[in-house]
Amino acid sequence: MLFTDYTLGGLTLKNRIVMPPMTRSRAAKGDIATDLMAEYYQQRASAGLIIAEGTQISRQGQGYAWTPGIYTPDQIEGWKKVTKAVHAHNGRIFAQLWHVGRVSHTSIQENGAAPVAPSALLAAGVKVFADPEGKGPENGAGEMVQHSMPRELSIPEIKAIIDDYAQAAKNAIKAGFDGVELHGANGYLIEQFIDSQTNQRTDEYGGSLQNRLRFLREVVTAVAYAIGKNRTGIRQAPLTTLMGAQDDHPEETYIAAAKVLNNIGIAFIHIAEADWEDAPVMPAAFKTAYREAFSGTLIYSGKYTKERAEEALQNGWADLIGFGRPFIANPDLPYRLEHDLPLNALDKTALFGGGTKGYTDYPAYETTTANISS
Repeated sequence: MLFTDYTLGGLTLKNRIVMPPMTRSRAAKGDIATDLMAEYYQQRASAGLIIAEGTQISRQGQGYAWTPGIYTPDQIEGWKKVTKAVHAHNGRIFAQLWHVGRVSHTSIQENGAAPVAPSALLAAGVKVFADPEGKGPENGAGEMVQHSMPRELSIPEIKAIIDDYAQAAKNAIKAGFDGVELHGANGYLIEQFIDSQTNQRTDEYGGSLQNRLRFLREVVTAVAYAIGKNRTGIRQAPLTTLMGAQDDHPEETYIAAAKVLNNIGIAFIHIAEADWEDAPVMPAAFKTAYREAFSGTLIYSGKYTKERAEEALQNGWADLIGFGRPFIANPDLPYRLEHDLPLNALDKTALFGGGTKGYTDYPAYETTTANISS
């Protein structure tokens, strides 16, 4: 099933393989997508669907150095290069709209402001990739620093951020994206509102489960209204504890969230399974409950192999499967998977910042074999 076509929100995907969003920190000054980024995504356009790296909806929403934005005219123009390159190779690409909430640093925020969050809680030991000296991505001079103490958002500020999401979605369509995925996972702002241990508010955005889901509901509704339900998806990570985000009752919370999303009628939920060593396994019953709660497309990512992917598709848990790190080192990953070919090794030293090394210089299999035979 992995190599069959699939219809997502009216779009025909040539296979069920997804390249999920992965931060690479190579945007130019002004947080603008570059020609190099266009080449990177074009090389991987054989995926059924590409979900581009996390893209901040505002300066406030940025948490890492050299990540792209989609809130200025220049940023929109930069992304047009990327979407045009992918479409030229018959690919499909969604933008991932990102507000990191508390997971930022004062050196990244405008005028050294504090990051914002549902509640003023510091996640000890949670670090962000910053460039305090402003040297730029080409020098690869960033460093990991503890995220700064956040301040609690006011209700008017929450409403303004919801508007930022809707405007960013419109900007993404203007930039040529086929749709958007809201980043509701990995301990960033949407998840900070949802999870019980990061939301200690006592107003209508905190306390009860339905109140903690209010921000999710309002953001998704605003985006779906702005660009269409069929162009809207969201990423969730119900069992991960990344960036210090954790819920006391994740199955109850995230199945309730899935029902909210189903009522809105968006195109997909993209579930990020915990993928570190000794990570909690997402039970089959949890996956079945997701399927029962949500009638749209389900995407799963997290250390999937070809065999695990086929199992998830055959069991009906998933409709599409994301392969993350393998796509970094293997621009022709669908071809390699289909033909059971060996994979290039990943250069972990070149993940963030820098230039072509470890970014666009990984060879396709046919190129590799041609070099060997010659």
